[in-house]
Amino acid sequence: MRATSFVVSLLVLLTCDAALAATRVKDIAEIRGVRENQLIGYGLVVGLAGTGDKNGTEFTRQSLAGVLAGMGIGIDADIISVKNVAAVMVTSSLPAFARSGSKLDAVVSSLGDATSLEGGMLVMTPLYGADGEIYAVAQGTLSVGGFAAHGAGGSSVVKNHPTVGRLAAGVTVERELEFSLEGKREFTLALREADFTTSQRAASAINAALGAPVAVSGDSGTILLKMPEDRLEGAVDFLAAVEAVTLEPDRVARVILNERTGTIVMGESVTISKVAVAHGSLAVTIGVFNDVSQPAPFSEGETTRVTNDQVDVEEEAARLNVVDGPVTIEELVSGLNSMGVSPRDLIAILQAIKAAGALSAELELI
Repeated sequence: MRATSFVVSLLVLLTCDAALAATRVKDIAEIRGVRENQLIGYGLVVGLAGTGDKNGTEFTRQSLAGVLAGMGIGIDADIISVKNVAAVMVTSSLPAFARSGSKLDAVVSSLGDATSLEGGMLVMTPLYGADGEIYAVAQGTLSVGGFAAHGAGGSSVVKNHPTVGRLAAGVTVERELEFSLEGKREFTLALREADFTTSQRAASAINAALGAPVAVSGDSGTILLKMPEDRLEGAVDFLAAVEAVTLEPDRVARVILNERTGTIVMGESVTISKVAVAHGSLAVTIGVFNDVSQPAPFSEGETTRVTNDQVDVEEEAARLNVVDGPVTIEELVSGLNSMGVSPRDLIAILQAIKAAGALSAELELI
């Protein structure tokens, strides 16, 4: 009952917050062309305390031999012991207006069979964009929010995920993206979730806030912006004013179900038409007990063991409850809560109501 009450309280809070809070344009849309670009690179982490890749990890030994060869040290890769070295993949994001020399963060993940990256340092690693060009270089000490300890008898203790670390401000931008707002007077806002109603509301809100017809809804996912000729402050101030405009976006009625954890999240627009719901459960218990069959005195019978099975069926009392529709999400969950429905049972009930055609919302399982 406590779990169900918590779900009800959470659903009511989410519904109230969604209904009362206005949303800024910058939270639901972005300027087309102003985006991050993914960077990736392959490198080595050194200085590990015996927790690196094992000798059987061939690509780690070859990489280390290649690094040493570039420094003028020729060595056979087959004789290198790499227990203090780990091969890693380095990933980062390059912002649209990052300049040469800017510092970025990166995530460093083990590629081989290293047990921990704790205490390691990433050797200079070039980071590539999707076009194959080098845009940044990463190097520095890793921060790992976990550890792994292994005992001599085979016991081990692992906390969090020690084979993934973070490189804070360890990425230096070497090449800038070719994008500039200078001289631009027309822009396109791209909605993160396409919706005709939201697109129309956003265009109307922008025009009302700026006092000029600067926005036109192009389709369900885009809003066309045109900066007025008499606006002299520039594109940055114009876009900042657009991003600060608030509106209430329209939302599709949707119910999110997670059967693994029993989590249920519903939007405020979810409604239920009139439907009858019966909730109950059937418990079947099978018991097995052994007995001894003893023959009569002076008979020719033998003492034997006998296995007896006992099957008990118990059905929980259930009532047919009629939900008068249409009802809101608060009324639905409150009614089901009064029936003693657990979150996992509520998932099954919602699926059945959807199958009956009484749930006016999308049902999404994750």
